[in-house]
Amino acid sequence: MDVAARKPDRILLALVGVVAVLVVIALAVVFTRGEPAPLDKSSPAGVVQQYSKAVIDGDIPTAESFLTASARSRCGGSYSGEPRPARVVFISTTERADSATVRVSIVQSSQGGPFGPSEYEMEETFLLLKVNGKWMIDQAPYPLMACTVMPVKP
Repeated sequence: MDVAARKPDRILLALVGVVAVLVVIALAVVFTRGEPAPLDKSSPAGVVQQYSKAVIDGDIPTAESFLTASARSRCGGSYSGEPRPARVVFISTTERADSATVRVSIVQSSQGGPFGPSEYEMEETFLLLKVNGKWMIDQAPYPLMACTVMPVKP
């Protein structure tokens, strides 16, 4: 009878060991993911990636450096009514000779609400123009619009 009592204990210990190993592997995968691979900085998608990172990091001067003069003149400043997007996910690029369209999914998070934190995403489009051989953002989606407001002269 002593042998029969030990057998379930060994099976239980083996199951607990397997679960523990799976948990450790899952945690290692999650914490070593790191940042997404950088795209070619001279491509339309790479420009959008750099711009989006600057906006999310709150680096407005760097974000502005990716905007055309026309986009900067139309900009009314950064929208501060919502939290910055949590992440931007690349969907596709349509590249033409002097213009490009980059589709992205913008994910925003909110801490409030009766049921705790929430997250929502929306598909948006960047319009880019080639200016002096370099891709520049001519129109950014509203949740990712970021620029300084030029003071109005009296």
